[in-house]
Amino acid sequence: MFKYTIKRLLTMIPVVLVISILIFGVVKAMPGDEVTTYLGPGSRASEQTRMEVREKLGLDKSLPEQYVRWLGRVATGDLGTSVALRKPVSEIIGSYIWNTFYLNVLALIIALIFAIPVGIKQAVKKGSAFDNFWTVFSLLGISVPTFFFALVLIFYVALNFGLPLSGMRDTMLSSFGYQSAWQEFCDVAVHSILPVTVLAFGSFATFSRYVRNSMVEVINMDYVRTARAKGLKEKTVIYKHAFKNAQIPLVTLLGMYIPSLFSGAVILETVFVWPGIGKVLIDAVNQRDTSLIMACLVFSAILMILGNLLSDLCYSLVDPRVKVDG
Repeated sequence: MFKYTIKRLLTMIPVVLVISILIFGVVKAMPGDEVTTYLGPGSRASEQTRMEVREKLGLDKSLPEQYVRWLGRVATGDLGTSVALRKPVSEIIGSYIWNTFYLNVLALIIALIFAIPVGIKQAVKKGSAFDNFWTVFSLLGISVPTFFFALVLIFYVALNFGLPLSGMRDTMLSSFGYQSAWQEFCDVAVHSILPVTVLAFGSFATFSRYVRNSMVEVINMDYVRTARAKGLKEKTVIYKHAFKNAQIPLVTLLGMYIPSLFSGAVILETVFVWPGIGKVLIDAVNQRDTSLIMACLVFSAILMILGNLLSDLCYSLVDPRVKVDG
């Protein structure tokens, strides 16, 4: 497994390079100008000043040379400087990425806590009213757009119960300073209710369907019937024998979810003005902030590749029949 992991990590290098080239080309083809962002909207700078800024930002070079210079900086750990925020990109990402991670991990945990037992019970009671209800519920969770469900919660829940509509913290409390860590924890928790609910709703729908479908396939296999014939308790048959062998699709899905834990829920963070990396990316695209866009997108691509690798490695742990070849 160690050799297989090293081999996969080495093959990631050319893949990431190709992805970065494609992202760089798309970003540079976007309408807009980094010079205008750097000087500020409505700037009446002379053409000479604009040329000096272009030279300072390295925009006077050809696109291949610009990419090579960007790649050289990244290789030394320098992700560049945001032309809009005038801060190092690494500092910006470090400031916002954990807000996104907190939001997505909390939603994922809540979704799994409910999705696994519900999906298992659906499979056990296939065709029953319980199964039909949660099947319709999960279809709604998959079909309803994130922003629509978020708006429904804002109008029918937040406004009626006085829940905060945006942000991660209360502006007044955070500006004057929290009296205790517990007060800050409660403030963040209350602000998290709506976005976490929206994220958990969609994740629950997906995970419960995966668990149900994989359990339906496994629950009628010979070894499950043999376990029942031996007189084992139904809970032991379902949870120890059947569910143990129905985890591979779930592991695959969890591997695909890894990038979203850090890369952010772009639409959700925009609706709730959540200070996460997804909102940072949207702002960077609107402001034509190339260094910040490149860092966010390439980072997401790397996480996606690592997620696939982690899924493959987990196969051999979940199912001994699946072997990785080094």
